[in-house]
Amino acid sequence: MTAAELLAASGRFPIAPGLTDSELTDLEAEFGFTFAPDHREFLAAGLPTGIGWPDWRGGDRSALRAALTAPVEGVLFDVAENDFWYEGWGPPFGDRVSTARAGLLIAPRMIPLYAHRYLPAAIPGHPVLSIYQTDVLCYGADLLDWLNREFGLGEPAKRPVRPTVPFWSALAS
Repeated sequence: MTAAELLAASGRFPIAPGLTDSELTDLEAEFGFTFAPDHREFLAAGLPTGIGWPDWRGGDRSALRAALTAPVEGVLFDVAENDFWYEGWGPPFGDRVSTARAGLLIAPRMIPLYAHRYLPAAIPGHPVLSIYQTDVLCYGADLLDWLNREFGLGEPAKRPVRPTVPFWSALAS
């Protein structure tokens, strides 16, 4: 069973018709990223709607932009307010927030899945990450495992869950 089939069968969320290839391509062009193949497949099979789910088809583009920028803005908040520094950016100097912002430009873009759960852009089969400022946790080995863990829709995977994307993985370890 696919992640989309499992979510639809649960009856826990309204599922709208899936996004078309054209809608997905238009979203990618508008917001400047590429959905990971499994995220794209999930959204094409059926679009979960309701509280927590990004409204990819709706008109409130500012809410989507906010969800897309939240991971970076959260890290920058911790740099400015909580003395966070990632050693991969080198020694802190000058305007720490500007230096951190520049360092984050090379981190994979995180794409909202549900609430503050994210998948990296373009990278297939990556674990679902919970990102709130610099608090990053793995919430599932993949979409199906995440649904099992997040919503209790099945048996979670017994294999270890390890993120592999630069920067965000370091925060999760």
